[in-house]
Amino acid sequence: MLTRLVSAAHRRNLVPTVMTFEPHPREYFARVHQKPELAPVRISSLRDKIQELAKVGVEQVIVERFDQRLASMSAETFIDELLVAGLDTRWLLVGDDFRFGAKRSGDVDLLRRHGGFEVLSMDSITDREGKRVSSTDVRLALAAGDLDRVAELLGRRYHMSGHIVHGLKLGRDLGFPTINLRVPPASTALKGIFTVLVHGLAHEPVEGVASLGVRPTVTDANRMLLEVHLLDFNENVYGKLVRVEFLKKLRDEAHFVDLPTLVQAIAGDVEQARACFAALAQAGAHPARSATDRI
Repeated sequence: MLTRLVSAAHRRNLVPTVMTFEPHPREYFARVHQKPELAPVRISSLRDKIQELAKVGVEQVIVERFDQRLASMSAETFIDELLVAGLDTRWLLVGDDFRFGAKRSGDVDLLRRHGGFEVLSMDSITDREGKRVSSTDVRLALAAGDLDRVAELLGRRYHMSGHIVHGLKLGRDLGFPTINLRVPPASTALKGIFTVLVHGLAHEPVEGVASLGVRPTVTDANRMLLEVHLLDFNENVYGKLVRVEFLKKLRDEAHFVDLPTLVQAIAGDVEQARACFAALAQAGAHPARSATDRI
């Protein structure tokens, strides 16, 4: 869809633009009705979303704040104020199930009648089996730890980016120092222990073992954190912006009875990760060899 947008914009000498909403409308309504369990888990952060859009040629991203004003805005006003007056829209591409305006009253037919610009409706994207691809499918695959399915749906491996922050230094004390990235609440359905590649630390991606979760053995704060133990890399990297690319899930996060048992499990994770990377290298399919190092 984005490729089609960029191509059409260039043919018409227009700026390829995407409009998105922050927060997600369902997240907003869940907050208003005090039902946080109804808020959808995010597939990517706003930073990652904008970076992915830029990679395919989108030159402008409009982040529209979704609040009471926007939630109660009529579909006609949405067209007049945001699309016409705000963006001077000349050509618009939407999905065939696109809805907008208060109570989802606007649709593709209204855009064509009221907008005064060309509107193209695009059929839903399907996978190799002909099944419709949706954000719900991606969330379910993430929750299941099925990274191959996630990559198939997204057209790329799943990743998270952020600045490296100081942690409790517990990993260093245990013999497995980590870099740490804060993970906003409800920012991903993915949890567990993974083999990863970390982009942004060196010319080539750095291999690592990542823990994404709440660290139940060492804290009861229930706060998500992404910790990565880098294999054969030891430099001061605090403050750097990195991208962590998830390759394979090794196991679920677990609560261990004591720290020695945790250390034993981490050592097993590192050994398993090294074996995975070695097998990929031997098969000539090591992901780092073809990966780019852009954040």
